[in-house]
Amino acid sequence: MRAAVFDSPRSMTLVEFQRPACDEDSVVIDVYATGICGTDVHGFDGSNGRRELGQVMGHETVGTISKVGARISADRIGELVVVNPLQTCGECRFCRAGQRQVCRHRKVVGVAPELAGGFADQLVIPSTNAVHFSREVPILHGALVEPLAVGLHALEITDPTPDDSVLVIGGGPIGQAVALATRRRAISRVLVSEPSVARRELLASWGFSVTSPESLASAVDDVLGEPPTVVVDAVGISPSVQAALDVSDHRARISIVGMGSAKLDVDSYAISTGERSLIGSYCYSDEHFAEAAAWVGAGQPLLDDLVGRTWRLDQTCEAFTDLIQGELPMGKSMVLSQSANDNQQKEQLSR
Repeated sequence: MRAAVFDSPRSMTLVEFQRPACDEDSVVIDVYATGICGTDVHGFDGSNGRRELGQVMGHETVGTISKVGARISADRIGELVVVNPLQTCGECRFCRAGQRQVCRHRKVVGVAPELAGGFADQLVIPSTNAVHFSREVPILHGALVEPLAVGLHALEITDPTPDDSVLVIGGGPIGQAVALATRRRAISRVLVSEPSVARRELLASWGFSVTSPESLASAVDDVLGEPPTVVVDAVGISPSVQAALDVSDHRARISIVGMGSAKLDVDSYAISTGERSLIGSYCYSDEHFAEAAAWVGAGQPLLDDLVGRTWRLDQTCEAFTDLIQGELPMGKSMVLSQSANDNQQKEQLSR
């Protein structure tokens, strides 16, 4: 099998490996597609230090189970699945409660260097991390499940209700996912702040109210009619968090899911005097990942807008370089592995 190995800053090389073996509780997945996450890009260019040389990245993956361990039913062979990349101890109180995202021993496939990710022809994961995905929708929508689950969790962690007014800061993939999640919770007053004109236009085409960061204060008055009671910051830098504090209502719940900066410098008085809550949001619970997979699998045509340019596995380095040098894409760039190429060839032969 082949895998794209991060071998130096801004460089990946396609390397041949032995096909992965699986233990009795694991499955081997023939990767179909893996989305390129922004944190992967920042790891690739060396700006966040969260990827290590020699590793195989990729954690937004959809594919087909091709081999199962001794304790897994052979009926799962051939099943289309999306990868929940969180691997945890399975024994602590958080794991037992389905909140594995806060397990002290958590690791993420494609992020932890010892857990090879989806920019490969195959990967091996625990069977419980292979979540069933419908074959009735476009397969590439499966590579959107993971980021959509991140956005769903970032909203849910604030305990939202239909009576809340919600501000989303950042209209990239995660901010888009948060906005979509507000509809699942029947929240009607929603505003998204985003500097990119193209991204604002995309969100507006979905029916969301949008603003540029420069016009945020006036847009809050015009669109929401009151300071937001919930803010989800999908950027995660000092100015974005400060903006959330500046415009939100007293006792607002502010979820920080963006990881744009390792440290923040914000007005602590605005937190204490307004009794605002800053809540960290990381990945997703098992419940929220499963909900995202089921929602996407039920068929969501607007997700076609989020499928961007596709690249072959041997073009992985080129794909990352394009994201660094080019303008921000509207859709998710995805790397297609050998199983996708084989499937496309079969479709062409059958025509």
